[in-house]
Amino acid sequence: MPNYSTAQVAEKLAVHKATLIRWLLDGKVKEPRRVKQVGQEIRVWNEGDVERVRKYKQENYRKGRGRKPKPKR
Repeated sequence: MPNYSTAQVAEKLAVHKATLIRWLLDGKVKEPRRVKQVGQEIRVWNEGDVERVRKYKQENYRKGRGRKPKPKR
């Protein structure tokens, strides 16, 4: 199973890296596992993590207009 960096995941999902990081920091998307490498911790994404973010994006995000409006009741 391939592993991806945060930048690769953002590119794959057609969102800006800053948007993806904001989703992580806001707790909207579950953090992937981290690996310590050369004194730094990096996020390592697998296909399951990517699918989870893709699902979140489809349900909550529209390119160019940001968040989807809440459904009218």
